[in-house]
Amino acid sequence: MNAVDTFRMDKSVLSVISLFDESDEKAYWLSKTPYERLEAVELMRQINYGYNPITSRLQRVLEVAQLTSS
Repeated sequence: MNAVDTFRMDKSVLSVISLFDESDEKAYWLSKTPYERLEAVELMRQINYGYNPITSRLQRVLEVAQLTSS
């Protein structure tokens, strides 16, 4: 089970407002620690782009070089 499956949106508290209304969203995020903000960004990245621990690693490149005698 990954982080995306852990968090679900509670649609009972969802509200729709105008873009021109004042929002307390900036104050909310400023009240969080930098670590909590970074965790939120990572969660949103995983939701948008997916997360697969098998393919998320860096590709390893192995090259065999022959030693030449001079």
